[in-house]
Amino acid sequence: MTPYIALFIGGLVAILAALGYMLASRDKTGSPILAAMLSAAFGAYTAVTIATEGVMPVWLNHTSNLWGVQVWWDLLFAMGVAVFLVLPRARAQGMKVPLWILFVAATASIGLLAMVARLFWLESRTTS
Repeated sequence: MTPYIALFIGGLVAILAALGYMLASRDKTGSPILAAMLSAAFGAYTAVTIATEGVMPVWLNHTSNLWGVQVWWDLLFAMGVAVFLVLPRARAQGMKVPLWILFVAATASIGLLAMVARLFWLESRTTS
């Protein structure tokens, strides 16, 4: 098994565990700790990847063939839907939405997970 296949499988296992936790949880708000941990872990992995391979492979990955563009569009749609669903709740909690949207636009899932962690933390304070 190559390291890339191990990372692929590790990501699948991690997201399935997170989805299982979310399905089993009966909390009124999501887990700010889980969202923050996922954001930090993915941010660290991304930092290592950028330090090792640079940023140009991202461009090449998403512009070289139809599958690359499809994955890029999938990321854009997923981010758009997630932000669409999170935004009203973030506004209701008084979050500085334009700054968070810039962060999400610049970092994708890293920023979105951080935004959701903050949102869940604010919501947990008001429901306690």
